[in-house]
Amino acid sequence: MFDTMTITKAGGALCGAFLIFLLGKWAAEGLYHTGTVSHGDEVAQAYTIDTGDAGDSGDTAEADTGPDFATLYASADAAKGEKVFSKCKACHKIDGTNATGPHLDGVVDRAVASVAGFGYSDPMVAHGGDWTPEVLEAFLANPKGVVPGTKMSFAGLPKVEDRANIIAYLATLGG
Repeated sequence: MFDTMTITKAGGALCGAFLIFLLGKWAAEGLYHTGTVSHGDEVAQAYTIDTGDAGDSGDTAEADTGPDFATLYASADAAKGEKVFSKCKACHKIDGTNATGPHLDGVVDRAVASVAGFGYSDPMVAHGGDWTPEVLEAFLANPKGVVPGTKMSFAGLPKVEDRANIIAYLATLGG
């Protein structure tokens, strides 16, 4: 069965395999190693992509932001907001029944965390106030930034136009 020579050969094969892996690791580190970098050291950029922002003044940045929310909300399109609301339908209903999230009919100017029978998170209850269009706009832009610890897992709507349109749509829904 197993004699001393077989065990010696198996041990030698195992050591040889480890030696090959060790030499391969050493060769790879020699070829691809960029040096150790401690926490405070600055690393030189390998390449730079010119975006054209380096010499610009603050005036163009102000012009790029576009109109403010109040201006957009005054001219918001509820029909477009209904299309944007399709992102919300997975968790929110507009027929007065709760789903994963509370129902959103009558949400504009309603008190925060005030839907009866829905289990709000403690941070949402502590947030308080009313869902004014401005508060909704901030919340829809970054829910976890406005109410840290909220159960709402939605990342937010990046476009201010979409936020204005969806709030205009929600304002048309009765409560």
